[in-house]
Amino acid sequence: MTEERRAELARRLEAVRERIAEACAAAGRDPDEVTLLAVTKTVPAADVATLLDLGVDAFGENRAQEAATKVIEVAQLRPGAGPRWHFVGGLQRNKVRVVAPWTRVESVDSVRLADALAAAVRRAVDDGTRAGPLPVLLQYSVDGDPKRGGVPDAGLLELADHVEGCPDLRLDGLMAVAPLGADPDAAFTAIADAAARLRAAHPAATELSAGMSGDLDVAIRHGSTSVRVGTALVGERRITSR
Repeated sequence: MTEERRAELARRLEAVRERIAEACAAAGRDPDEVTLLAVTKTVPAADVATLLDLGVDAFGENRAQEAATKVIEVAQLRPGAGPRWHFVGGLQRNKVRVVAPWTRVESVDSVRLADALAAAVRRAVDDGTRAGPLPVLLQYSVDGDPKRGGVPDAGLLELADHVEGCPDLRLDGLMAVAPLGADPDAAFTAIADAAARLRAAHPAATELSAGMSGDLDVAIRHGSTSVRVGTALVGERRITSR
């Protein structure tokens, strides 16, 4: 880690925090209500360690094998730091064992994936690599396009009921991505409505992970409690984790 890169990350982090604070002020919200989730896919473990030093403690990954390696590398670089790892990408059922011990999964969009995760968590608890249930968010599809992942509106509450019935999973809320080219206000209004319906049926599911580098301001206005920021925080630089 060069001093130049550390200074760059510090500048970017300050700018992102200012954006979050300004968006919260405009919406009449407390900035403490919004978690900054640093999306660090394809970013080296050294960058994660530096962001930890700068006060970031939540990190999002979307490639299971890369993430599992990075979790180990960061633990070696910053023993005892305790970063919170979130899996935010599409997850294949044959990869659930990789992520079950260390993460929260924000992309549960089917009963089959929920069941696979629950089984993997049960094994992780039994072998001592996990202490308890896995927190999950349901990935909601705004437009119902299956190519982009997410549960469509008609299936949202049915999936929520199923997850709630899995003792090895804990339903924490909703995650969504505004479709490219969609009107941001319309998209985040739909997302907020879906989150409200989920909370009405499952009162403990209070989290809403919505908003990224380009639209976090709109997402915060519509009630997001977690914004997933990659490019604005770490830049376009993409290098391997070693």
